[in-house]
Amino acid sequence: MPGISARGLSHEGRRQLAVNLTRVLALYRSILDAYIIEFFTDNLWDTLPCSWQEALDGLNPPQLATMLESHKVFPGLGYRSVWPLTLLALKSTACALAFTRTPGFQTPSEFLENPSQSSRLTAPFRKHVRPKKQHEIRRLGELVKKLSDFTGCTQVVDVGSGQGHLSRFMALGLGLMVKSIEGDQRLVERAQRLDQELLQALEKEEKRNPQVVQTSPRHSPHHVVRWVDPTALCEELLLPLENPCQGRARLLLTGLHACGDLSVALLRHFSCCPEVVALASVGCCYMKLSDPGGYPLSQWVAGLPGYELPYRLREGACHALEEYAERLQKAGPGLRTHCYRAALETVIRRARPELRRPGVQGIPRVHELKIEEYVQRGLQRVGLDPQLPLNLAALQAHQAQENRVVAFFSLALLLAPLVETLILLDRLLYLQEQGFHAELLPIFSPELSPRNLVLVATKMPLGQALSILETEDS
Repeated sequence: MPGISARGLSHEGRRQLAVNLTRVLALYRSILDAYIIEFFTDNLWDTLPCSWQEALDGLNPPQLATMLESHKVFPGLGYRSVWPLTLLALKSTACALAFTRTPGFQTPSEFLENPSQSSRLTAPFRKHVRPKKQHEIRRLGELVKKLSDFTGCTQVVDVGSGQGHLSRFMALGLGLMVKSIEGDQRLVERAQRLDQELLQALEKEEKRNPQVVQTSPRHSPHHVVRWVDPTALCEELLLPLENPCQGRARLLLTGLHACGDLSVALLRHFSCCPEVVALASVGCCYMKLSDPGGYPLSQWVAGLPGYELPYRLREGACHALEEYAERLQKAGPGLRTHCYRAALETVIRRARPELRRPGVQGIPRVHELKIEEYVQRGLQRVGLDPQLPLNLAALQAHQAQENRVVAFFSLALLLAPLVETLILLDRLLYLQEQGFHAELLPIFSPELSPRNLVLVATKMPLGQALSILETEDS
């Protein structure tokens, strides 16, 4: 969806954007606070203005897709009535105030020939790596390499490295000195096995292609098993792999979808430690942020009325808008899942009023089930008798409102990027308040990777170098 670029805003402009976001989120808080599985139990449809109900009622999924992705043209999709100005204002405001998620390149061409294999990575680097992750490690790895060169870093520290795919690409593909920090011993052991497997594959490739000469020795990532406490400095994170030739080490911290408070820990290490001179962080799992502690970070946002973002709002900010818009456009039967789950909630509440929003383990092939079959399986999964007598007429009446459920969920999804924008804007302002240089750049295709904004921070102005960070390598 279109939006505003952080790079186009002055410091004062960013502060004003935070003001506008808190006001808008307060205005539509009832939509964002709602749980779609309570659509029927809490009568969510009637919480919307009557004029909105009239405009949205009866819209088919492709028409709702145009609300989420208004910059795209869908021929032949008109509306049966003129929308009220308040609904049009919501749509326009949601698009205008959210950070743009459109990267500075066209839809990635790397998967045109084969949707499972990036043409921009050689076969050894693709092995064991899903297409989404192939795209992410290549794009973030190349950005980190450029940022490292610009800032004169001697070492990259990949925090929350998981199986080490990003670390491996940066170290063995881009020639960077990389320390890889992960708290899960099993993931670290697997990462080390994959390192050895990749080294062997690269050696075999060189033997098959003697014209390809490795000019410098390869260094595998240095793996460390360590949980990073977001409230304290991690000494291991700051230790250099080798003594720098002159002066102290210059570190670049990165994290690919560092979960919850881990992204906050990266910011704090960057701001507190002189040896950390650059940061490239892609956050995720905003609902796991500590409250307080993980948000707000900046004094400016903390001083605004209505800055609070409860768990439900932060959870909604993690949805994949582009992916859902594509599902709407295709209008497949899988869209009925939310309606079925909301109908199940009514049955659960009648049987056990105190049991609210229980987790229901995935029920396979929901779209092939009748609603009563889904409810019976759902009851079993939450520990209730699947043979409870069901009001079939009531369930069918709920199913008839499937498009209303989809419409309400689409409204919440339209607003969700504003929550993510406020969280990331708070991080920008936190760094700027301390005199650092920080920007947000969309570097992944949002269709492949919904959390696609990387927070880049340095302790020296980069000027035009930021434009180079966004571009694709040839």
